[in-house]
Amino acid sequence: MFSVEAGEVEAPYSIYSNKEKWTIVGMVALAGFYSPLPANIYFPAIPTLAKAFHQSTEAMNQTVTIYLIFQGLSPMAWGPISDRHGRRLVYLVCLAILILSSIGMAVCPTDQFWLLLFLRCFQSGGSASTIALGAGVIGDISTSSERGGYFGMFNLGPMLAPCLGPSLGGVLSQELGWRSIFWCLVIMVAVCLLSIALFLPETLRSIAGNGSIPVPKRLRAIVRIVGRKVSHEAFDPATQTQAKHSVNPFVILTYPDVIVLLTFTGIVYAVNYTITATISSSFAKIYPDLSETVLGLCYLPTGAGMMIGSTMTGKMLDWEYNRIKRSKGEEFTIEYARLRIMPFYLGLFIVCVMGWGWSLQARAHIAVPLGLGTILGWTSIGILNTTMTLNIDILQSRSSGATACTNLVRCSLAASMISVIDRMTNAMGDGWTYTFWGGICALLLPLMFLEIRMGPKWRVKREAAETARD
Repeated sequence: MFSVEAGEVEAPYSIYSNKEKWTIVGMVALAGFYSPLPANIYFPAIPTLAKAFHQSTEAMNQTVTIYLIFQGLSPMAWGPISDRHGRRLVYLVCLAILILSSIGMAVCPTDQFWLLLFLRCFQSGGSASTIALGAGVIGDISTSSERGGYFGMFNLGPMLAPCLGPSLGGVLSQELGWRSIFWCLVIMVAVCLLSIALFLPETLRSIAGNGSIPVPKRLRAIVRIVGRKVSHEAFDPATQTQAKHSVNPFVILTYPDVIVLLTFTGIVYAVNYTITATISSSFAKIYPDLSETVLGLCYLPTGAGMMIGSTMTGKMLDWEYNRIKRSKGEEFTIEYARLRIMPFYLGLFIVCVMGWGWSLQARAHIAVPLGLGTILGWTSIGILNTTMTLNIDILQSRSSGATACTNLVRCSLAASMISVIDRMTNAMGDGWTYTFWGGICALLLPLMFLEIRMGPKWRVKREAAETARD
């Protein structure tokens, strides 16, 4: 907020009501759903695709790996562009690329495997940036005291896709053939593109301020369903922040507090993604009577856990922030407020990762890994919501760039882990493989205490340097 003279009414941080903010967050959560969905929707159909394209399953897994690589790289370009030139146009361009590439994959000849890989690059390049864009929108419209709840809602989109996508893909592949998967993507993304074009306002604060400043016609929502009732007091050009001179997001990777957060988030995400990505292949070996449709349905418990975890974590983050700010006073730090509950989430996540491995090795009843998957979904999204909310808090004016860096790290680590997980389980067994990765996650806990202790000092020093430079 900016300072005001006596008698003046202070303009709100955002003109949008709570209901309107939830509407905006719902739209960007829907778009975020399509970032990981194309990578996951055909997991149950990989054996069918391998046969159709006359490739081995290992070769077909390259389509997953290459998707993850570009999922990490493309937001490094789109995210900073949106931080400078606005959210709406980048959303429309990215979703259009996703639609066109999905059409290409739907009609791809089965003797052109190289073309399938090539189109996967564009498919990932178009879809991946919706997470970074959504994080930018949330940073634009919300304050730190309410951001946890909004980010919890938003993260439901990108985190549910790996769980709901295979269920949908399994049904489509078995009933209508593998090409129907991509046609379904085309239809779904077209609906999302239309809703963004019609209803999403431009939120970038360097352009729209708190939402009250008129924006160029090309950046306006076609149908204005939010921000229609704006009081005269809400209008204030002082809420229009200065755009950053540099759009290079790689500089963010040199900040020590951000490096700590990215390392922690990246490893936990990669371990969880590896478990999610291998559910169908692992269950197919252990429970050979399961059909493609049933294999897809096995992802639903993890999705249910994510829905519960996202709702609980968002509310808890906001409650903790406000409670600690009242109790700590001048000693309050955003790092402590966000990370205080992290040891609980991480400890439970580690236990479930190890339990997952040993339940597979023991060929336990299918209810055991499904139950563990529910808790894994809850804890993983709790960890991700917490660290990504803090990332936006400490880099609010570059929230899309900050989230793009998170995507780069976590997707790169996930791609690397997926490329070796089969060899590890073949050599060590599922039990010791996931015990190893659970142990790696346990080594991350000191990083959170380091962030709580040193993060505020690093942040204040960086902000002082940036202020002096401006």
